[in-house]
Amino acid sequence: MTARVDQLLDEALSLPTDERSALVVALLDSLEGSDDACVSEAWRAEIRRRRAGLRDGTIVPAPWAAAKARLRAL
Repeated sequence: MTARVDQLLDEALSLPTDERSALVVALLDSLEGSDDACVSEAWRAEIRRRRAGLRDGTIVPAPWAAAKARLRAL
């Protein structure tokens, strides 16, 4: 990743959970590539499920350093 992307990611990760969720939806919408860009219902359902899990504590977010290490190990 570039330094700019790293900076943007750090800023995004500092947002509250609901704002990060909204950002994810907007970014996925931008990748759809059609004029009526929308995330498929399956993605929207998954995002809603994960957001609810974060809110009710059934999903515990991983610290960025741990997630980054896992991604680099792939």
